[in-house]
Amino acid sequence: MPNQSEQPDPAKSLKEVAATTRYPLDAFHFVRRGLDYTVHRTHRNPEELPEEDRHVSGRQLSEGLRDYAIEQYGLLAGMMLRRWRIQSTEDFGQIVFSMVNGGLMQASPDDTLDDFTGGFNFDQAFGHIDIAVDHIPLEDPAQKTTR
Repeated sequence: MPNQSEQPDPAKSLKEVAATTRYPLDAFHFVRRGLDYTVHRTHRNPEELPEEDRHVSGRQLSEGLRDYAIEQYGLLAGMMLRRWRIQSTEDFGQIVFSMVNGGLMQASPDDTLDDFTGGFNFDQAFGHIDIAVDHIPLEDPAQKTTR
């Protein structure tokens, strides 16, 4: 999946890779867990396969990430993804390619960012719940007063 202008850098950590993008670290953790979910769903026993046979396509991964988000977060899946600035399958691709270029994931020579283009519609897949989660104040129990 790496593009021709960037070579993988095996020295980078996930935190360092995330810091070079518009996506928070939690989005990268989600994609890594979702990749594992998708590989296990696609290949029943991937640990028994040679590494090159565990591959999933960009489309398979996008659909797997959709299903994983719904399984993990239910009706709040879309809201969680939007909080992480993930609003389309192209965003999944950007995160995947950032990890590939950072030396944290492998890709086949045929994988491209275009594999993530034009996937499913997020509003149809997750519904549209308008909750501004960034503006919900967290209650501090130490500041609570009793009457």
